Formats: sequence, structure tokens, C-alpha cells
Amino acid sequence: MTKHEKSENVDTEIRIETDTITLGQFLKLADVIQSGGMAKWFLSEHDVFINGEQDQRRGRKLAINDKIKIPGIGSFVIAR
Repeated sequence: MTKHEKSENVDTEIRIETDTITLGQFLKLADVIQSGGMAKWFLSEHDVFINGEQDQRRGRKLAINDKIKIPGIGSFVIAR
């Protein structure tokens, strides 16, 4: 079990200082990927749901209270 799998049923808060963050930046901030350069590959290999809708765009803007679910990895919520 990875550190992300144990929290799949609980939303992990990811705090940001700005109003928005891109999906690619979020993946790095949440320790889902190790570098921003991995975002394109990760999104091509994994389903990502934002507020219940699938989205694979690394430039997708996420805002406070957005919920991100990545099956097999975890559930997250953007917070300030």
C-alpha cells in the first residue's frame, strides 16, 4: 500500500496560497508526481476526476474547494 492508497476514501487537503493552481502544479504539490515534467505522462496513464468530471488537461485551473479524485491514488480537496 502506498502513502496515497491509505487515504483514498478521505479527502486530503492541499493548501495553496493563490486563487488557482493548474492540474499539473497540483500533482506535484500533492506528491503524486516528482516533477512537473511528469504531469503529461501521468495524465495520459491515469484517470483524473475534478468535481466528478474526468479531465486530463494539465493546464486545467483548480480553485479553492475543487475536489480531485485519482482512482488507486487518492482523493484531494483544494484549500487555502
